[in-house]
Parts: sequence; structure tokens; C-alpha cells
Amino acid sequence: MGAAIPLKLDPASADVRPRDLRGRALSDLRISVLDRCNFRCPYCMPEDQYPRDHQFLSKAERLRFEEIERLATVFAGLGVRKLRLTGGEPLLRRDLPELVRKLAAVPGIDDIALTTNGSLLAPLAQTLRDAGLKRLTLSVDSIVPATFRAMSGERGEIETVLGAIAAAEHAGFAPLKINCVVMRGSNDGEVIDLLEHFRGSGHIVRFIEYMDVGTCNDWQLGLVVPSAELRARIAARWPLVELEPNYGGEVARRYTFADGGGEIGFISSVTEPFCGDCTRARLSADGRLYTCLFANSGHDLRGPMRAGASDAELAGLIHAVWNVRDDRYSEIRSGASRATRERVEMYTIGG
Repeated sequence: MGAAIPLKLDPASADVRPRDLRGRALSDLRISVLDRCNFRCPYCMPEDQYPRDHQFLSKAERLRFEEIERLATVFAGLGVRKLRLTGGEPLLRRDLPELVRKLAAVPGIDDIALTTNGSLLAPLAQTLRDAGLKRLTLSVDSIVPATFRAMSGERGEIETVLGAIAAAEHAGFAPLKINCVVMRGSNDGEVIDLLEHFRGSGHIVRFIEYMDVGTCNDWQLGLVVPSAELRARIAARWPLVELEPNYGGEVARRYTFADGGGEIGFISSVTEPFCGDCTRARLSADGRLYTCLFANSGHDLRGPMRAGASDAELAGLIHAVWNVRDDRYSEIRSGASRATRERVEMYTIGG
């Protein structure tokens, strides 16, 4: 966030695990492999802002797989243990399983996950599993066909995604995480229907508050359904019991159905911010490093890498960026800051 800082190559600084100004260590990296998507969800990439002829990154502007692998190796040397591939829609990137294979072989990387809308997943699920992908998160904003279609910008079908879920199950992905962005007046009335479908499946449904990421989604506070309100609605139907976090920095508050029907989660960056223990960095498809989902600028790694920077020099760049990080936008969000700040779009750096 804020103005870009001048960066100096400092290989020596890579010898120490980076911690930001709030003592948060770097341990997770989200990699956007593509800025394109085949959906036009209203909370991310609405059709009226990104029509069919919108100009996205060219092939030359995107990081090559070998470059992503190299940067992942550098990040692993700085303490990153978890990678998540995002987009846009990452499965639009040709030969994505090959990238997964490369990343699975990076020393120090323990976990590789993928976030997808599921529309292209079914024929690739087994190949991705065999390549080394550990976990899958799918976006399912409604189980009702008409609402799902509307929430995808009239580009998706729920039956396709349900088929993808079945293919993922067959490939051995379990449990899946099912993400639902909730918008008042659009899909909030179908939360119970979504849970009815997935209760007892072993999959984890997570409800995400509609966030003011980027500047094109016409974010309005009145469209946010607070997690506390959703929890009350759900608990009135099925009593809930809160669970402890799985690990430090987990974004979702976890609950289980008291009757044993499974786990659900709530991601509440608007009403219950969780900036305090955020350990995530984001790498855009064009090789820019972002230290916050709500950032307004990134730091170029592609340029130095293509200009011949060594791994130690790239590590020094990353270290320098992280060491001055002070991001906590969700904790300090205000109407004034929303009105005056430009922010990177969600499709550029993933959710």
C-alpha cells in the first residue's frame, strides 16, 4: 500500500527470514498465473467494466512457467512454505499441471493449492492431483441455477461446477473448500440452500463478505452481509460450535455443525478484520509483488529477473519489500480512504 518504495539489490539481506514492521513473517505466496477469467462475477470483474474486448496481458508480459518456478524457489528460501495458484481463472493458462509439477519439486514447499471457478476443472482434476496439487478451492456463489448464472455474469452453469466437484472427489481431493461471496439482495437468501447441498459431504463451505477490492466492482457497504448476521441465520437452523484455528494467520473463523454435519467458515475482512497475523504475499501474472490484497501498487520482480538479477539479488528485493510492510487496510478502512485510494483489481492478484 502507499507509494512504491525505491528498491536496492541487497543479496546479504536474504540471509535473514523477513519480518515486516509488525513482526509478521512471510510464509505464504499467492501466485496469479493469468489475469483473464471466463466469468464476470459482480464482486470482481463485472461485465460492464470488463467487456469481451478488454485488453489483458499479452503472453510476453506474463511470467513464464520457468520464471514462476524460479521466483517460487527464491521465496521458499525466504521461508515460504505454502503456494496458492490463482487468477483470473488459473485453468485458462495452458498446461497448468506442468507448472504444478515444477512447483511441487521446489525444495521447502510443503503445500500447493489452487483456487478456481471450476468451469474447466473436471478433465484436469486427476492430472493436477498426479502433478502434486494438494488442495482445491472452488467458487460456488449459489446452488440455485439462475442465481449461479447471474453471479457468474451469465457465463457459468452450476451443473458444470458440480461435475467438477465430483471429478475432484474421484481424483482424491478431500476435503474441498467451497467459497461463496455473499452479496445482499443477490445470493444471501440462498445460503441455507447451499449448506443443505454440502452438509454431510465432508467439504467446507466458507462465506466471504463482499470486499472493497479494486475500484471497478461498485462496492457499497449496504451490500455487505456481516458474517455475524449469517452465523445467526445459520445457527437458527443448525446450531454451531466454534472451532480453534488450524494455524496462525488462518483467514476463516471455523465452526462445526453441532449435529456432526460438517465444518463451515466465515471470512470477514470488512466487519472482523484479520490483518494482525497476515503472512501472505501476492505475485501478479506480470511479476509484481504485492503485500496486501488491498494494495494500490506492486514491486517489479520480472524486470530485474529478466535483466539478469541473481537469485540472491531477487531475494534481497523481496526481503526489502517485506521488511517495510505495514499493511492493515481492513483494520483502518474508512469511507474517506475508500473514496480516495486506487487499488489493484482482484483478478490481477487473486482473492
